[in-house]
Order: sequence, then C-alpha cells, then structure tokens
Amino acid sequence: MLKCLATASFGAMLMASSALAQSCADGKTLTEGKLTIATGNPAYYPWVIDDAPESGEGFEAAVAYALAKEMGFAAEDVVWTRTSFDQAIQPGEKDFDINMQQFSITPERDKVVDFSASYYTAAMAVIVRGSDAVEPDMAVLKGLKWGVVASTTALPMVTQTIAPDASPLIYDDTANVVEAMKASQIDAALFDLPTALYVAAVMLEGGRVLGQFPAEEGPDADRFGALMTDGNPLKECVDQALVGLKSDGRLSAIEAKWLQQATDVPLIK
Repeated sequence: MLKCLATASFGAMLMASSALAQSCADGKTLTEGKLTIATGNPAYYPWVIDDAPESGEGFEAAVAYALAKEMGFAAEDVVWTRTSFDQAIQPGEKDFDINMQQFSITPERDKVVDFSASYYTAAMAVIVRGSDAVEPDMAVLKGLKWGVVASTTALPMVTQTIAPDASPLIYDDTANVVEAMKASQIDAALFDLPTALYVAAVMLEGGRVLGQFPAEEGPDADRFGALMTDGNPLKECVDQALVGLKSDGRLSAIEAKWLQQATDVPLIK
C-alpha cells in the first residue's frame, strides 16, 4: 500500500513538473502555443546554414530549437520571421517573441529592449585581404586603415582598443565592409570570430582571418543574448531555459558542433 502511494506521489510530481515546463510560456507569446523567432535577412553561416533557420542547422538555429524545446514548444510550433539588425534594436512593439542575430548585450541597447541571459561569449577577430605579410601584432594593426559596422560593438573596440592612426570608415552592414575591402578602401575589419571566418572564406576572395582577441569573461565581455521587447514577460522563461541548456552541457555541445573551427585562429599579441 505504501509503495503504491509513493509511486502515485512520484507520478504526480512528474506530471506537475511536466505541466510546469509546458506552461512556462503560456499567455506570453504573440501567438498562443507558438514561439515566433526572428533571424537576419539573410542569415549567415555559421549562425544559420544555407539561410534556412527552419532546418535547425547552424549555431543560432540549433540553439533556437533547443530553447524552444526546453520551454515546452515542439519543433513544428516554432515560427520564423526576418528582421534587419537595426530594425530589431529599435524601441517599440515587435513581430517576434525573440530575435537571435548575434546581438551583443550592451547597457545602451538594454534601455530600449530586453535581452535574455547570454548564450555565447564572442571573441573578436581581424580580417584582411591577401597579404601574408601582415602579422597579428597590435603595432601593425594601428597602421592599417579600418572599416567597421556602425551598429556593432566592433566600433568601440577598434577606436579604443586598437586605436588606429587613421580614423576608421563606418559602414551600415557587413556587405558594405566587404565591398570596401574589395575596392581597397580599407585594409582590415573587425567582426565576431564566426562571422569573420565566414566573411574570409565565402564573401571575400583572398580573405584571411589574421587573428583573434581573447574572449573576455569579465564584465566587458562581448556576450550575445536573444532580443525581446522591453519588459517582455517571456524573458524569465527564456532565461530559465538557458540555465537548463547550460547546466547539462547541451549549449556547450551545440557550440562545439557549429563553432569548433574557431579554435585554430591565432591570438593577437
């Protein structure tokens, strides 16, 4: 009798736990029973493979589906939409529940949107074109002509950490930086490491990842978070899901699968 009661009690606890997981996002998403996730237009490797986030292939696409599952959503209940980077970080209502597009968590952005806990800490990497004579050395970097995307955390890193002799040229997006490098208007550019690997290998003929700065673990680290509307009640649920993915190693396994080639890039001295 006692054994039956214990078994019944244990079963009730499992059912309650399951119900809790399923109800985490109840009433908090744009469409009940669905999780709408935004990515870039287009979305690039290695974050999303072949610009197809619904495949779950690529680091952010894989993290998105792992998050959704942890929050109680089946894969078929994930709805994808697209936004530009600049559009997403503006204040106001959104047409997505969360947006995963390599958004660095910054105090300025956090004033107008909400971020989840971090799902990736990014190293920043330098790309150049062609010349093997350029070395990953700070003294050398200062003498280069730089291009940088204005809306990213690469801008303050170039101006303050590298502090080049000439002021960097500012561009709207990655594609424009690449075109400037093709036209020899700039010598170097700074991106998060996975993006730098993609740009050098796919977008820029003769591109080379010169080196990377160490990924910081302190308060100034460049951490990526899922972006949401300011005050979004879904944030707590997303953060809880990330805790689960980190605690049992699932997030680390996804990073190892999709971003492992980053370990071969030398450190800048």
